Amino acid sequence: MIPKVRKAVFPAAGLGTRFLPATKAMPKEMLPLVDKPLIQYGIEESIASGLNQIVIVTGRGKAAIEDHFDVSFELENLLEKRGKFDILAELRAISDMIDVAYVRQKEALGLGHAVLRAKELVGPEPFAVVLSDDVIRSEVPCLRQLIRVFEYFGSSVLALMEVPHDQIGAYGVVDAEPAEFNGSVGEDRLFRIRDLVEKPDPDKAPSNLAIVGRYILTPEIFGALEATTPGTGGEIQLTDGLKKLLENRLVYGYRFEGTRHDAGDKLGFLKATVDFALDREDLGAEFRQYLRSLNI
Repeated sequence: MIPKVRKAVFPAAGLGTRFLPATKAMPKEMLPLVDKPLIQYGIEESIASGLNQIVIVTGRGKAAIEDHFDVSFELENLLEKRGKFDILAELRAISDMIDVAYVRQKEALGLGHAVLRAKELVGPEPFAVVLSDDVIRSEVPCLRQLIRVFEYFGSSVLALMEVPHDQIGAYGVVDAEPAEFNGSVGEDRLFRIRDLVEKPDPDKAPSNLAIVGRYILTPEIFGALEATTPGTGGEIQLTDGLKKLLENRLVYGYRFEGTRHDAGDKLGFLKATVDFALDREDLGAEFRQYLRSLNI
């Protein structure tokens, strides 16, 4: 019997150097996309996908993440006294939404190392990995799409997207072949991965299918990461751990349905902000009117 995916790991110990100086004292994961921090979008996607336990891998200077998902008695009491019950309900929903556990990554030694730090809290069961930088909008949550594939095969599944030729060198890219799948997810989107290449030369890339920040992983990944040789700066990369996993286990990739914003990039963050603002009932119409008034 294939076990149920219940937990999601959020690596959040990175330094966020691409957003300095804003991230000197504030975690990158807490940058607001309109009025909600990046990490909350990923956690809401996890909840909508049926996951009920969150593990956040933090580091120095990340206390704001813990505070955000904790109860704020003073603020709640103030809002209640002032009769701001709508905002109060929204804040309480954040602290009540899910069980969150934290583990420390004392040094930023790569994404694979961050995942490995969650080993004791995850235990011997499959789990999701969510990168907050990748904000994905879809009718069916991206994680849920991957979980459907996992529930069919019982193997690790990576989220894939097609990228333009000139952008391939910025991603981990897969060498993959189409895989048959008789479920409702769709056969033309599923691939069996043969190899993974990190940031290849676009002219030598095995495909245009790039890995984005959503994974469903079996617990064997921990042994693979422990056996992975650290690279530059002593970092252990998740891609290298997945290559090691491929030596003994099948790994699938799924070209998800939806729109992905790279909110870890300044331009991508701005595009995501515009997209989400336009979609808001309370902001969209007036914001759209403002954009049309710009002489650009």
